[in-house]
Amino acid sequence: MKAFEDLTLLRAFVCIVECGGISAGARRLRISQPTLSRQLRTLEELCGTALLRRDTHRMSVTETGRRLLADAKAILAHAEEADRRLHENHTTLGGHLRLFATFDLGQWIVTPLVSQFLQKNPKVTATLALNNRPLQMIQEGCDVGILPGKITDESVIARPAGAITLHLTASPALIKRRPPVKALADLKSWPWVSLAGSQFWSAKEITLFGRDGGEQTLRIAPVLISEGVTSIREAVRDGLGVSLLPDWLVRDELASGELVQVLPKWKPKDLPIHVVYAGQRVLPTRVSAFIDFAVRHLSLVRQVDKREGGD
Repeated sequence: MKAFEDLTLLRAFVCIVECGGISAGARRLRISQPTLSRQLRTLEELCGTALLRRDTHRMSVTETGRRLLADAKAILAHAEEADRRLHENHTTLGGHLRLFATFDLGQWIVTPLVSQFLQKNPKVTATLALNNRPLQMIQEGCDVGILPGKITDESVIARPAGAITLHLTASPALIKRRPPVKALADLKSWPWVSLAGSQFWSAKEITLFGRDGGEQTLRIAPVLISEGVTSIREAVRDGLGVSLLPDWLVRDELASGELVQVLPKWKPKDLPIHVVYAGQRVLPTRVSAFIDFAVRHLSLVRQVDKREGGD
């Protein structure tokens, strides 16, 4: 037998450390002190080394014991969660979800998604935090985030969930005031409105790709930088400048002619969407179910948008 094959031995070791001694650990586990001591000796024999140092005054954990302790806690947590899932009613989820998203994506895309999930699972409740600087939200206790752009936090798992199509847009009034645009360089002198946050796209330059595979980059000097794409849309609609805007935010305006695509043969790269969550945590069923639902929903929306847009 190996050290990690007997959960009883791992549970005994964790309990001794958490309680500060064998006597207190035996009381918590409701077993005799000699039995718990015997379980500890068996585990140490399987490990081939001492896990605890004991004298008449104190107990300390060895270096091997500290490594084993972290692994044992993770294994026991996974086993307890697996047992809970095995015995729970899989058709009904319950509990509270702590979610987060960026402001505009949260308002326009994530809120309807969460609403659908809660209606399908009436025993689940949720809190949705909206924050355009969300890097610490997982560390602050949130379960799941839905974020556009690059994910720079290596401590989280980021599942791809579709992408956002971007359009270079301006108002008809602005276009009338400017000479005709035939190439990207013609836009250098135009006023620009940009989005703050390097994880989305650069506020100081724009790169577009032609249908023939060509690529061009233009340095820009924005007259306005905003943290929200909804406010950018309003500025562009008001004629302040030209900007990249997401398809889901300007679809109606483009259809009505209130906004116009500039250089429609040139496209920016799509902006990826990710569903992010802590990788080292054991996920409750409601959390894993929401993650799967969000990935499926967002990917499906993306497929529908591509068919409707003819991309």
